[in-house]
Amino acid sequence: MSDFEFASPGYFWILLVMAPMVVWYVFKERESRADMQYSSLRVFRGIKRGTRARWRHVLFAARLSGIALLVVALARPRSSNSWQEYESEGIDIMLALDISTSMLARDFSPDRLEASKEVATKFIIERPRDRIGLVVFSGESFTQSPLTTDHAVLINVMKEIKSGMITDGTAIGMGLASAINRLEDSPSKSRVIILLTDGVNNRGSIAPVTAAELAKTFGIRVYTIGVGTMGEAPYPVNTGYGIVLQQMEVEIDEEILTRIADMTGGRYFRATDNQKLEQIYAEIDQLEKSRIEVKHFSKKDEKYFPFALAGLLLLVAELLGRYALSRKIP
Repeated sequence: MSDFEFASPGYFWILLVMAPMVVWYVFKERESRADMQYSSLRVFRGIKRGTRARWRHVLFAARLSGIALLVVALARPRSSNSWQEYESEGIDIMLALDISTSMLARDFSPDRLEASKEVATKFIIERPRDRIGLVVFSGESFTQSPLTTDHAVLINVMKEIKSGMITDGTAIGMGLASAINRLEDSPSKSRVIILLTDGVNNRGSIAPVTAAELAKTFGIRVYTIGVGTMGEAPYPVNTGYGIVLQQMEVEIDEEILTRIADMTGGRYFRATDNQKLEQIYAEIDQLEKSRIEVKHFSKKDEKYFPFALAGLLLLVAELLGRYALSRKIP
């Protein structure tokens, strides 16, 4: 069969042993003699042959069939007609997430930071083959998780992120540099940074363009995402009477973010609401999947077990029939 093959066909030579077994059995049947001899068998012509006389031929056939099936099992039959598609190499991805206090603005539901965490978590779940890490930044940057395939741990780390964990501000260059530092020694051929921010670089010792040049040197693509509505956004302000929402101007340095993306072969996106942010991550997901080498291979499914089981059952049945039903003792 075109969809069937044997890994060890040499075992089929064992079947040649069955030919002498058949010859020996036929010869033995012809040469068998009765213990009592009669001058004429005319008186026995009306007597039908007993069931046990025919049963021994069935037992011999069962023995041959059992041996043949065991030989087939030894030859390791396997199917080769099922194909699988797999990604030959995953991508190393660092997420650089702005956690400055401005990420608490309520133009996203429930706010920019929580919306960004939720969408990033979904992105992580849908890329099981990739190593993904996480850097957070505001006035300074910090690696929350190095590159890992343990996405359950990474998602738990993501859940614990809160604004105010580190000094406030927006150090885009520092956040990008920290992500680059985690990727520069990566052996992967495809390395990516997804940087998300809602502000203008105002802190840190590394300029965003300098960090972008470094990413370009290491062959790291950077996708930048500006988060925030156009115009103004409601921002929670803590007063003596509790938290009050005040309209504040949305300031995103789109020029710098676009330049970073262009320099490194990535793209800049602007997210103005939750739905748009989800669409951006979905688009990045598709862009990066297209860069992975895809191979096809024939999946080999081992099929020897049914043959081995059937062969053993036939041999056991032959033994039971020979020693129990036929009452034959060697």
